[in-house]
Amino acid sequence: MDIQRAKEEIKRAVQAYLATDDIGRPLIPAVRQRPILLMGPPGVGKTQIMEQIAQECDIALVAYTITHHTRQSAVGLPFIRERNYGGRTRSVTEYTMSEIIASVYAAMERTGKKNGILFIDEINCVSETLAPTMLQFLQCKTFGNQAVPGGWVIVAAGNPPEYNKSVREFDLVTLDRVRRIDIEPKLSVWQDYARAHRLHPAVTAYLELRPQHFYKIENDVDGVQFVTARGWEDLSAYLQAADRLALPVDEGVIGQYLRHPEVARDFAAYWVLYRKYHEDYGVEDILQGKPYDAVIARAMDASFDERISLVSLLLAGLNTRFADARATGAVTDACYQQLRSFKRTLSQQPDADPADLFAERCDAYRAKLEADKTAGALLPDEAAARTRTLALLTAWSRSLDNGLDADEAFDTVRGAFNTQVQRREEAVSAASNALEFAFDFMEQAFEDGQEMVVFVNELALGPDSAPFLAENDCERFEQYSEKLLLHGGEDELLAELQRDDVRAEEHSAEF
Repeated sequence: MDIQRAKEEIKRAVQAYLATDDIGRPLIPAVRQRPILLMGPPGVGKTQIMEQIAQECDIALVAYTITHHTRQSAVGLPFIRERNYGGRTRSVTEYTMSEIIASVYAAMERTGKKNGILFIDEINCVSETLAPTMLQFLQCKTFGNQAVPGGWVIVAAGNPPEYNKSVREFDLVTLDRVRRIDIEPKLSVWQDYARAHRLHPAVTAYLELRPQHFYKIENDVDGVQFVTARGWEDLSAYLQAADRLALPVDEGVIGQYLRHPEVARDFAAYWVLYRKYHEDYGVEDILQGKPYDAVIARAMDASFDERISLVSLLLAGLNTRFADARATGAVTDACYQQLRSFKRTLSQQPDADPADLFAERCDAYRAKLEADKTAGALLPDEAAARTRTLALLTAWSRSLDNGLDADEAFDTVRGAFNTQVQRREEAVSAASNALEFAFDFMEQAFEDGQEMVVFVNELALGPDSAPFLAENDCERFEQYSEKLLLHGGEDELLAELQRDDVRAEEHSAEF
């Protein structure tokens, strides 16, 4: 099955294992809660789905790659204890708590969550000395003499033997005590993940054109050559940093992530063209509504690959503006809540110094933010918004002089807040205007072709564009959504897209 289906299977298992009846008994007794064994090729996204499941189920996560551990760290260190047996004192060997089990208890204390997932990766690649411990772990849910706490679901992952020479086969006794899920890479599922996590548009556009290069593992006389989902994601992160820092990216750099020479060479050629398209078409000029007659003519005559790349570049420019508008809006909303609370506090404590009250509010906000970060309770966007909010609140606090009365203090903070409101309005206006200019260009260059289908579909699905469009009306987006995605023309247009995918294969020689 694909990784998304596997995620749903594991999520349902977690829900079933943690469910209880009206008197608190597990619906599935602990002895029947089989550990989940997730088997699949490297770099397919096994660890990422564990993080997603933990967040969506609001439970903790402890993740270990077991090949990094020795028997001592997994089982614990031995020590001698004196015990009385049958009236005689004898020395016996016991063990300290396993580092892994201790991490589970630490996570419970840090997050305040009693339930969680203990995820052990590369479980079938352990050393000879650790192999019996891993079998005991799967069969008995213990490390040494320490049991995994109740309320914690065990998920283990491994690679099939064709991908790793150190893989150990599990015996029938072990396999009869686990739920095994086998997964395979699937581009369409990964594309949803890539969109949601805002991977570099050059990566996502390239894989639209070269789906056969998404995941490859091959052996030849020079050894193993491979490219994985993890490689694409890590390369995306570097490309985003390189864009911001103006760092050069060439085939040598790309080959450090894509360990398949043919794919690395092909993407390096595409990367050069992708950057060139950005300059040649003047993407920022298009999004600012500047004259572009020659650009429209070139777009109309361009190859399929070039047109799809141009659409990707337009979407990237729009998404930057959508993200800025959303981030500014989130900070503005958070500041508004603090402003309301400050006003209420002023009325409740009329004798207190307003500047001190606002400083206390900033300190409380900072403490809550740090506590939530430590507990892992914040998604990245939320953490960023709250960090920016704290910076604003701190600046406003410094602007308040001691001795101001309540009205003067509130008016000072409200004035600063109004400036933030103006920033939000400007960000929303910039994004809305750019979207209208983008539609102007798309209509002139591509009319109602498949490029418009791609453009509107990505707007509808993007993690920044979709929320922005839900909050800010765009008449042309609604019109095209209805025309291209919701009615009878959809099947015909999607079929045309599929035919173009075939033609795209024929154009691959251009790179």
